[in-house]
Amino acid sequence: MSREFPIALTPPDWLVRNLRPEQAPVNRAAVARAAVAMALPLVLGLAAGYPAYGALASMGALSGVIGDTADAYRMRILNIAVPQLFGAAGVTLGTLVYGHGWYAVAAVTGIALVSGMISTIGAVASVSGLLLLLNCVIGAGLPLPRPWWLAPALMTGGGLLVLLLALLAWPLRSGVPERSAVAATYRTVAALLAVSGTDRTEAYDEARRAVTQSVNQSYDLILGRRARHHGRSRELTGLLAQLNAITPVLEAAPAAHLAGRPLPPQVPEAVGHLARAVETGYTGPIALDLPLPTTETARAVDHALRHAAAVVTAPDTDPRGIDDPLGRPPSLGIRTARAARNVVLSANSWRYGVRLALCIAVAQALVSLVPVPRSYWVALTITFVLKPDFGSVFSRALLRALGTVAGLVIAAVVLAEVPLGWWDVPVILVLAPLIPALTPRGYGYQTAAITPVILLLSDLLNHQGTALLLPRLTDSLLGCAIALTAGYLLWPESWRTRVGDRLADAVADTARYVETAFGADGDPAARARMRRRLYRDLSVIRTEFQRALTEPPPTGRRAAAWWPLVVAVERIVDATTAARVRVRHGAPPPSSAEIAHVVLQLRELAQGVRDADVLTPVRTDLTGPAGSVLEPLRQEVAAARSIASPH
Repeated sequence: MSREFPIALTPPDWLVRNLRPEQAPVNRAAVARAAVAMALPLVLGLAAGYPAYGALASMGALSGVIGDTADAYRMRILNIAVPQLFGAAGVTLGTLVYGHGWYAVAAVTGIALVSGMISTIGAVASVSGLLLLLNCVIGAGLPLPRPWWLAPALMTGGGLLVLLLALLAWPLRSGVPERSAVAATYRTVAALLAVSGTDRTEAYDEARRAVTQSVNQSYDLILGRRARHHGRSRELTGLLAQLNAITPVLEAAPAAHLAGRPLPPQVPEAVGHLARAVETGYTGPIALDLPLPTTETARAVDHALRHAAAVVTAPDTDPRGIDDPLGRPPSLGIRTARAARNVVLSANSWRYGVRLALCIAVAQALVSLVPVPRSYWVALTITFVLKPDFGSVFSRALLRALGTVAGLVIAAVVLAEVPLGWWDVPVILVLAPLIPALTPRGYGYQTAAITPVILLLSDLLNHQGTALLLPRLTDSLLGCAIALTAGYLLWPESWRTRVGDRLADAVADTARYVETAFGADGDPAARARMRRRLYRDLSVIRTEFQRALTEPPPTGRRAAAWWPLVVAVERIVDATTAARVRVRHGAPPPSSAEIAHVVLQLRELAQGVRDADVLTPVRTDLTGPAGSVLEPLRQEVAAARSIASPH
């Protein structure tokens, strides 16, 4: 007969959340590229009689495999090539200070400061800063082949091999990832409309979050390319027009949901037809079998769908005539200059840079004073763990330790049983594909996949075999301990500081959105930009809260207590959008006094969230004209203020 475990033996929720694997599809193309890109340099090195050279090139390919995450081909160039340049600079600087004692400690610490600061710019800069410091640590901690330029050339060549393999199909599939992303956005909108107005609240919320994520990804892909094309590509302009055209349909979904009546099945089916047209490039006539609209919400949905169909089936789009409320992003040069200025002037970038530099300095000083085998692994571990933009530092330290132990078990079998030399090639062919396959599952799984590969390549450089295992474990645990103490416990930045202020900013931005949405002289383009920014910010806030939930008590408990308020703010933004849609399609607009009252309540809520460390009582006496278009919004604001009160 089965027995229940005592409560004391039940793992805590925050630990279960950390260990639970993420659900993500396997990118088969990236898996194949990883196998070829990491095995081919090894084959060439062994054939030429220089296995160490092949191992260095494979290490460079490993960094390219880690950065091989973009769908669009132009984005792959940025994601892989730019970090490789920083990695080459890092290993060069590390090689120049190798064996110079405290000068090497000072140099690596300075590089850590720069790496941490540039990592705050964005995703590509974050990976670039990571490789800059990682390769600098490797160059300063390992006796690499001479002359000084050989190791950077080999490692960069391995990374560029991944890029070459990633771009092989570009001439045949140019624009396909962008088109697929826009079509996927249409499908997520269809799924959202299918549950709008039903009592399936959880399904609606999940569908709305999926739409936000898909829209963000599509705009990032298209606008990222458009910044280089400056609007000259008709294909790209057409995709942007199609993406803009689905926005009014998306806006109508909250209004339909608040109406409490499910939409006719023809509506999501019509959006599904448009998705197939977008994906295939079909420009022929599409018959929309839509029922006759009888309410403001139904008219909004009908009008938005017919407009989207007209844009999707347009045979050509003139870049000069596109309705582009979001505007074209600045050129790459302007964005680079702005990013550099923000890094120098941002307190956040300095704070993170100093944290990383402090941890690296402690690690380098420690291994200089105390003999530690394979001491460069300590700094490598800190570099990987202390990446707040990659997730919770505490969680990454925990998962790093667990993943290292799992990876060492695999590495022990490989190093003990596989002869050094050509037998390493089939082993790499088996282990390398696990890196892109397991990386989406979580950081612990990625660590477990990378560890045996790194140890196998290291063995080709120093021929130490299983003697690598215990020092690897010791150094990793030591690095995790330094990151947790000098980079986490000494910097009491709670989830409230990171997320509470962002949540308050979102509420304040919603107040401004209400003013702009119902103002007589409101700029439609400004409203569109404000709405997109609001939904993107809410998506970031939700991600930050989910990270906070993986922290141990009291941080995790505090995040869980405030979690309902995050959902309430999302519903406030939805209610605002729904009210705007109804007014645009025939509902009586609210009075200026009514708008001012709601705005005042939102600003009070924002200030309360910003100032409070714990839940405090607030007033919830929101009243207004019966039957007003703002009545659902008032209800959502009252619910949010009620959540912010103790029970």
